[in-house]
Amino acid sequence: MEDKINAYSDILDLIGNTPLIRLNKIAAPLEGNFYAKVEAFNPGHSSKDRIAAYIIDEAERQGILTEGSTIIETTSGNTGFSIAMVSIIKGYECILAVSSKSSKDKIDMLRSMGAKVYVCPAHVSADDPRSYYQVAKRLHEETKGSIYINQYFNRLNIEAHYQSTGPEIWSQTNGNITHLVACSGTGGTISGTARYLKEKNPDIRIIGVDAHGSVLKKYHETGELDTNEIYPYRIEGLGKNLIPDATDFEVIDKFIKVTDEDSAHTAREISRTEGIFVGYTSGAVMQAVKQLNEEGEFSVDSKVVVIFPDHGSRYMSKIYSDQWMNDQGFFDSRNIEASQKIQFIK
Repeated sequence: MEDKINAYSDILDLIGNTPLIRLNKIAAPLEGNFYAKVEAFNPGHSSKDRIAAYIIDEAERQGILTEGSTIIETTSGNTGFSIAMVSIIKGYECILAVSSKSSKDKIDMLRSMGAKVYVCPAHVSADDPRSYYQVAKRLHEETKGSIYINQYFNRLNIEAHYQSTGPEIWSQTNGNITHLVACSGTGGTISGTARYLKEKNPDIRIIGVDAHGSVLKKYHETGELDTNEIYPYRIEGLGKNLIPDATDFEVIDKFIKVTDEDSAHTAREISRTEGIFVGYTSGAVMQAVKQLNEEGEFSVDSKVVVIFPDHGSRYMSKIYSDQWMNDQGFFDSRNIEASQKIQFIK
């Protein structure tokens, strides 16, 4: 009799169905009940696994991707890693145009997954030929048999989360969620998840997190793209200097901005207090929750879901580096205790 082996067919079968984890210590001073959707439990350690698999599967279904094709994408790191992972399994070449703002850890990870990586200057306009948007477009034009995922302007980015993240959160909360707080970069995660949740209950509050130096919050409030708001900032995968088609502004109730410094400290606080090793944008979303609490957004009955997009291992040379924090002017009394935990025996 043949033994039955309980195994997944490949790593892509592990995408989705990430856990919802109650936040305890960090949420203790806050009004309400807080839960983190921890996307680091995806096999590629971020929420971007969902869109990579979904968009590539759809391209195959439509016959756009065939044997020998090359997949090209712009990325701050996480989407690139997910696309590289899916490409390995499905047998495609992968070329990535990456912002120089991406951590060295992310860039090294992309190369280790077999991707060809072009690192492009972060602080140039979107239409500059050196920007990672324009570099990816040029590579697509020059590479025969390639497809350009173009997550910022690909509506399948929204659909992927409408089909997965939204239903998961609704089920995990038994429909009792009152608020969703999520970072907005391409906008696919917040838009797709919000669209599903709003269909189930239009009273659910959807709050997007934006960065200082980004144009999303003002655009949501005024319909105006104000280039005067654009200036360099450090958080990866949050905010934009353009308006992505993959953001459905109509399903988002409000935006709140957070600073680089507060977000970095809050990420470290999550790791220290909850034991969940999170990335920079997770710190940003939790920092937004703290600010929203101060504004009186929540009540004792609020059931708030926050999306933690990725894993802290991608930021070892940034927010988890005391040297980097100090170089940014971020290293203060909040980090002294952590730095003193290392003792060298001579």
